[in-house]
Amino acid sequence: MSSMEEGSNSSPKQKLSCTKCFDALWFCYSPVHQMQQYYRLGVLDNCREKWSALGDCLMLKTKRASDVQEILESREKEKTHIWHFRSTKASSDNWRKLYGHLDEVDPEE
Repeated sequence: MSSMEEGSNSSPKQKLSCTKCFDALWFCYSPVHQMQQYYRLGVLDNCREKWSALGDCLMLKTKRASDVQEILESREKEKTHIWHFRSTKASSDNWRKLYGHLDEVDPEE
């Protein structure tokens, strides 16, 4: 929905572009995508999420630039980052649970 554009100040500015949303919606109705969805899930895609994303983007286009910047920044902050899902201890415990049996293998056998 948005692309990053480097500004002169320290925080990067986000420029709102609905082109990606429109392209995603266009591809959603393509035979390739629809057949993929039918093969994988057994149903055709109704593209509801793509319509919502395009509508949301077009709605943001009607707002002031400062409001749009605020909304986009708050959305970025709400996203969780993959590397923060587990603490170091939790990830170590999970690693041992999954691959701990490899430590017990005797190399001479």
